[in-house]
Amino acid sequence: MKPLVSMRRAIEDPNIFGSVLSGESWAAWRVLLIAAMGEELTADERVTFESLTGRPAEPGERVDELWCIIGRRGGKTRAVAVLAAYLAALVDYSDVLAPGERASLPIMSASVWQATKCKQYLDGIFDNVAAFHELVTNVTADTISLSTRVDIECRPANFRTIRSGTFAAIIADEVAFWRSENSANPDREILDAARPGLATTGGPLIAISSPYARRGELYRAWKRDYGPAGDPLVIIAKAASRAMNPSLPERTVARAYERDPAAASAEYGGEFRSDVEAFLSHEIVEAAIVPDRFELPPIGYDETRHRPEYVAFCDPSGGSADDMTLAIAHAEGETAVLDCVRAIRPPFSPDEVVKEFAGVLLSYGLTKVTGDRYGGEWPAERFRAHGVTYEAAEKPKSDIYKSALSLFNSRRVELLDHPKLAAQLTSLERRTARGGRDSIDHPPGSHDDVANAVCGAIIIAANVNGNNFNLDQWIKAYS
Repeated sequence: MKPLVSMRRAIEDPNIFGSVLSGESWAAWRVLLIAAMGEELTADERVTFESLTGRPAEPGERVDELWCIIGRRGGKTRAVAVLAAYLAALVDYSDVLAPGERASLPIMSASVWQATKCKQYLDGIFDNVAAFHELVTNVTADTISLSTRVDIECRPANFRTIRSGTFAAIIADEVAFWRSENSANPDREILDAARPGLATTGGPLIAISSPYARRGELYRAWKRDYGPAGDPLVIIAKAASRAMNPSLPERTVARAYERDPAAASAEYGGEFRSDVEAFLSHEIVEAAIVPDRFELPPIGYDETRHRPEYVAFCDPSGGSADDMTLAIAHAEGETAVLDCVRAIRPPFSPDEVVKEFAGVLLSYGLTKVTGDRYGGEWPAERFRAHGVTYEAAEKPKSDIYKSALSLFNSRRVELLDHPKLAAQLTSLERRTARGGRDSIDHPPGSHDDVANAVCGAIIIAANVNGNNFNLDQWIKAYS
């Protein structure tokens, strides 16, 4: 991996990036890019570098990782597009690539659509910089192929599809917001799967994101490597939007702080949110899971073992957006044991799912299910048609989650090995409103249908008292 021209020269040359990151408003980004490529900074630039990274001096050699924790509209995408263009077009990889081998430079986002926003800047660079335009051999909606034997590719953040290939660099876009319905640690799994692809070229991992909750790889990287005590070849830059983009109107930021100070401190202030915390840690959830236990069959009356007193909780859905879920559990001593989970993905016919769920309930000897207060009377009517009584819980799911917390913390839960359940439980967030009231819910754009049904079932199972158990009384007592 041999740079053909220095980063400093490239961003100062009007025939390369000079017109892309020009002016004082891009000065901070120029400092970061120069330092990340292992080049020397001036005395004035070191002052800027220290204000962004907490380190008095640049690393002096190309970094292995660059993490930019920057507020919204801070110029992240445009700056990282310049870095990607530099690494794809102005670096020679012929000494590390085998004959016929090509290197990829993936731009990974939560969706391909988000990744293409970075590609739009790259399209502009390769269209308007004459020397770069000549390097382009093919362009598609999500790929730019260059004669330098590098393909810049837009990819969804997925640990399965990123495992193969040789990478010139990796761009992890908005990594704090990567989500997966089937993984409790999507950002860690994806980055762990991707890093080995950098071994051949020695290229950098470049992660950019506005901050969110105090969890995940972005937060861990900041805690581990920000400041002078961190790994010298891992730069962690953290700054407010206007520190990186002084042209952002101050009134826009001020108005955001007036509307919601906690959200604005993350969106524009570059601070991890103090009003949003992980509700259940990965370690607590993992400790509750029984590996390779996917479902427990119902125990009949004629068996020698005493038949458990099964209970159930349902989270209904109209069939177009959310899963419709059912969980069945029982108690063994003081431990709530999860027996069965059903999650039907939309689109589906609600009547058909109710019929299926009623059959599952009856197989466990259940003629009653507690459920979320959704859809008025239709869940009760439809379950009643199949011989099952549906009783709606008076309290919201946030209170159900709070009640379940003591069961998890005291290790009085045995869960099934269900990836979606683990992912939803670990993604639950505790949010504190301005008035000080806490609520538990899923992150924006995510779901908690399975988690809701399971937590409802286990708190009933752990505290069942014959047939007289009252969910609402339990929530009131333990919330």
